[in-house]
Amino acid sequence: MRVLAVDPGLTRCGVGVIDGDSSRRVALVAAGVIRTGPELPTEERLLAIQTELSEYFIEFAPDRVAVERVFAQNNVRTAIGTAQASAVVMLCAAARGLPVTSHTPSEVKAAVTGNGRADKPQIAAMVKRLLRLEQPAKPADVSDALALAICHVWRAPFTNRLSVAAGRLP
Repeated sequence: MRVLAVDPGLTRCGVGVIDGDSSRRVALVAAGVIRTGPELPTEERLLAIQTELSEYFIEFAPDRVAVERVFAQNNVRTAIGTAQASAVVMLCAAARGLPVTSHTPSEVKAAVTGNGRADKPQIAAMVKRLLRLEQPAKPADVSDALALAICHVWRAPFTNRLSVAAGRLP
């Protein structure tokens, strides 16, 4: 299974693409960050995210897409931008007929580190170890996207059973 995962944000979207199998083995395919300037109007920033993200879909042909679930934050403006970036990810996937799954930050942390309250250095260290990287993935948005992809691969069998039970094919 090839998963494209996005840690959404209006200024920075971390993107990670990994291959994984039922034995929980994971391998890095690609990783990067999509950046947009705060001086641009929101619609131009969203278009820039869509344009760059589409390149990942074309080049790496994922089977599934995972996006971090937006959660309530103290900064409403940041939460809205994150939700808008998430919508772009979902739209790109839907246009290609790909299933999208959202995972909460605590779900990702628990899956990758065993601790739903793990901090960013702990996540980065586990991503480095699990993907056998020489250096931790940077910036943190990239490490978070890779952790999200790993979480999705490891939880995919459960997600697939739910989709089939609901009458939807994965």
